[in-house]
Amino acid sequence: MFDSAMVLASTSSFVASVMLMPSGSAKVLDFGLAKDIPFATPGASDLSMSPTAPPLATAVAARFGDRDSAKANATINAGTAAGIVLAGMAALLDVGSWREVYGVFSLFGVGVTVWLWYAVPPGYTASEHGQRAGANLRRPGVFALCASAFLMGLASTANWTFGADILRSEFEFSSDRLAWVWLVVGAAGMSGSLTGMLTNRFGTARIHALSLLAIACGTLGLTATAFSPAYGFVAMGVFGAAYIVSSGALLIRGIELFSDRPELGLGIPFLSLAIGQSVGTPLFGATLKSTGSTAALGLFAAAACLAIFIRPGVASAPDVQEAVGRSPTP
Repeated sequence: MFDSAMVLASTSSFVASVMLMPSGSAKVLDFGLAKDIPFATPGASDLSMSPTAPPLATAVAARFGDRDSAKANATINAGTAAGIVLAGMAALLDVGSWREVYGVFSLFGVGVTVWLWYAVPPGYTASEHGQRAGANLRRPGVFALCASAFLMGLASTANWTFGADILRSEFEFSSDRLAWVWLVVGAAGMSGSLTGMLTNRFGTARIHALSLLAIACGTLGLTATAFSPAYGFVAMGVFGAAYIVSSGALLIRGIELFSDRPELGLGIPFLSLAIGQSVGTPLFGATLKSTGSTAALGLFAAAACLAIFIRPGVASAPDVQEAVGRSPTP
């Protein structure tokens, strides 16, 4: 029953926000999150998204056709960018205590949970091959999907985790200016809600390749901030839009590969992306320290470009049936 799964997942979002509340006052939008908030960790914030998305993908698949489900999932994915905009506005308003801000976000989570309880249709049960996890992972195209998502996640840490630090330390951006930077990132990222429409028209592989190229441009573009602060805003904005489009294209491709198991189609690439970010953060930090920002940004931009050439295909119905150990229906 995915209504129960949704409640459990939404509860994790509430818990993640509550875990951050003891941090007190902080300039969160320096992102430097753990730097300014000693109690906060990346794991606390990641806790909310990962378990929530797969039940939503299943709900979308139950309510929409193939073309409309791509649009719906992309719109849901773009909600991340809307959250960045809200947090940026809070930073610009110079909120005195972030406990109240996290409390508000927690209440949003509770409200959405109640809303989804009534909006999501009950009664979903796993398909008869749903327990064969190993067989599902052997489907054609899954390895390439995971590799592409891993590289995209790894490359994204240059901007997500270190972009603000580079702008602050090397280009003397103030906290207020950084808040505006994250507002630009979020506003640009909201354009990712169009990912489903773009993939329906131009194809998932093409849109994903272009978004990865844009991630590389946004990463390298940070170095141009030396000429004008405007380039920093442009680079981060390009990255914000490209990241949401790229992650949206990944989940759409995953659901295409797992048309019979949409929760796996979304969960597997997002897990691979998160692993890539976990690996990329210490790797970029070490590279930044040893080689400087220009070389580090160039290396991680190259990782995004490498992901362009890893293109998972879409498994045919006989391929899926063979992978899960079933005979084709006559």
